[in-house]
Amino acid sequence: MMRAAVFYFSQQGGNTARRIAACLRETYACRLFAPAKYAGAGATPITGGLSECAGSLMQTEDALIFVGACGIAVRAVAPHLRSKAEDPAVLCIDECGKFVIALVSGHIGGANRLANALAAAIGATPVITTATDVNGRFSVDAWAAEHGFALGSLAAAKKVSAAILVRDIPICADAPIRGPLPAGLYPGQEGALGICVSVHMKKPFQETLSLIPRALTLGLGCRRGTSQEAIEQAVQLVFAAHALDLRAVRCAASIRLKADETGLLAFCTAHGYPAKFYAPETLAALAGEFTPSAFVQKTTGVDNVCERSAVADGGRLIVKKTARNGVTVAVAETPWEVQFG
Repeated sequence: MMRAAVFYFSQQGGNTARRIAACLRETYACRLFAPAKYAGAGATPITGGLSECAGSLMQTEDALIFVGACGIAVRAVAPHLRSKAEDPAVLCIDECGKFVIALVSGHIGGANRLANALAAAIGATPVITTATDVNGRFSVDAWAAEHGFALGSLAAAKKVSAAILVRDIPICADAPIRGPLPAGLYPGQEGALGICVSVHMKKPFQETLSLIPRALTLGLGCRRGTSQEAIEQAVQLVFAAHALDLRAVRCAASIRLKADETGLLAFCTAHGYPAKFYAPETLAALAGEFTPSAFVQKTTGVDNVCERSAVADGGRLIVKKTARNGVTVAVAETPWEVQFG
């Protein structure tokens, strides 16, 4: 569940803030914040100043919602803004709940999407000011954030967003494109500027914006006590050899015997990869052709760890076992598609 902090500054604002929290409870864990004299009924008193409080919450929350004047919200968050890739969604709503304004991180942070949803829920008017949205053109960073795709480059995304306001941009993908293309896109694989959706490091256009589906499972095996650095080097080697993008990794997987392997866990933490560990009997029961090892069979109870772990969640093996310095690496790809409409 996502997290939101809702600020209010009056009794009327508190009523609206509680309406907001009630509307968001299915998708957001909401906390209310208010000056001490209004902080009743479950709200936390603001201490140390509003900007200090907001700055701290910007490190932990997915959205900050201010019920009050825009100036209050702007002054509270301005000293703490970092970049559109890092900032949470910031919204402002008037005390009577008539307008929901997306202030910061409209696309990647989801402020536009949240403003539209919240306005519909409370019967308000959404106020969206980002150029692609108001012109009815495709917003590449908003689409990527909504569908869980990584942006290859913020600089390239800005160029695409600027260009798409005046002309259509080609898009190609290594998976099916479903639904009608939105305004601003056409299918194509060549040109000065375009979008490529792939788990591979591909540059079909003179300047390519990569959209990267998180569709790869990294299957890992290693000797006891293998360092994080050794695992990192082995994975980098495999991905470079197969022109795969590390940003496409959705999780790492191994056998349950490795659940306490310090180097493996440190590697996953460094990259933000969730780690999955499977029982030997679960891996042994998987159907398919795998690279067998008598030593691994004797040590773990299963003939192959990395390949079986990679496909255990239903993916298709695209990189078979590769061994380097006591580390084995395999990669599986789960089905994905580009969905519009």
